[in-house]
Amino acid sequence: MVEIILASKSKVRKEILDKNEILNKVEPSNVDEDFVKESLLKERATPTIISKNLAELKANKVSLKNFDILVLGADSVIDLEGELISKPRNREEALDILKKLNGKKHNLVSSVCISKNGKMIWNYTDKAVLKMKEFSNEELKKYLTKISDQALYAYNVYQIEGEGKKLFAYIEGDENTIMGLPIKMIKEYLKNYK
Repeated sequence: MVEIILASKSKVRKEILDKNEILNKVEPSNVDEDFVKESLLKERATPTIISKNLAELKANKVSLKNFDILVLGADSVIDLEGELISKPRNREEALDILKKLNGKKHNLVSSVCISKNGKMIWNYTDKAVLKMKEFSNEELKKYLTKISDQALYAYNVYQIEGEGKKLFAYIEGDENTIMGLPIKMIKEYLKNYK
């Protein structure tokens, strides 16, 4: 299979690629996500559109510096009834997010984009549906004490492969999508790439 560059700092995305034997090296895009999200929200963009745009922006930016190499950009967002929920910047925000999601159903949207020579050549977006159980504020605070800072800021508040699974009444969708990389479709694309 072809080697790619992963335009992301995400250790989980790197692990998913490695586990699936996709040769890769990491080169973070350092795109200012908050700035992009704010400007797209002003244009009334949906969470799905924001996720797609960020994945493409990241891939294109790194791709411009790496001629003739495939670059994979990815972005995941939480869509709560049309409202964009971003990664928390601190534990207070993390608690606020969990309170918002408490007892509710939401979509986790993961978009990926493959670019070459600064242009998108393929993209894909997948959604998973998650329904959070009902918890007291004290239970949510207790849950957060079990999560390290590094995990908290990297995984959209819940680690589905760890403690986070206990938060949900049900999960519909691919676990890799929830962790930020719909790997089946990426593998399919790379397998057929000439």
